[in-house]
Amino acid sequence: MVLDFGMAKGIARLVLLSAALLIVGAEQAPAQSQTPALRETPEAKSAPIRRPQRPGKADRAARLDLLYEALAKAPNQAVAKIVETKIEALNLQSGSATADLLMLRARLMMEAKDNKLAFELLDSVITIAPNFTEAWAQRATLRFVTKDIPGALADLRVVLAREPRHYGALTGLGVILQEIGEDKRALEAFRRALAIDPYLNTVPDIVKKLEIQVEGRDI
Repeated sequence: MVLDFGMAKGIARLVLLSAALLIVGAEQAPAQSQTPALRETPEAKSAPIRRPQRPGKADRAARLDLLYEALAKAPNQAVAKIVETKIEALNLQSGSATADLLMLRARLMMEAKDNKLAFELLDSVITIAPNFTEAWAQRATLRFVTKDIPGALADLRVVLAREPRHYGALTGLGVILQEIGEDKRALEAFRRALAIDPYLNTVPDIVKKLEIQVEGRDI
């Protein structure tokens, strides 16, 4: 059967929309870690000195909770940018030194526009550390840049299922929904991003324009 261009375009749009609708956020309830007070005992004195370990998952989750709360309540853009930097630094900590090194190289390759090598590195990161959410987010960005919209949506689905507060992923979802003509859903995604980070660059202006297009002007 031969499809005309209009029909093929409509089917492609439906496929992309279906993928976008699968992207749902799941609230996570990180456990709080408590460290009991240490007493100096004979056993403690004789115990070998251990190197400090990387922050545990519970500690990292608790820090992210505090940072996201601070971001939503930031009094101005300068404070928000400081908090954003701290959140993004935490997001880049996978818990694996190898995965972190590969991620650093992948980001450098993305900046250098070496997309082929960047993809290979990100794929390796995800293989080594499949729970490293930021690796999926970075690959979603790269897939969007290389026009792989279904692939970008698939990766964004993983990111937002694991971290519904990922304002970068929500913004990216909004951009994709706009591109496929789903302005109403794009507006919802952008609003969700702004609820988490009220000072996202350009997003407030995009929301204002979409509100006029979707909801009309006030009479």
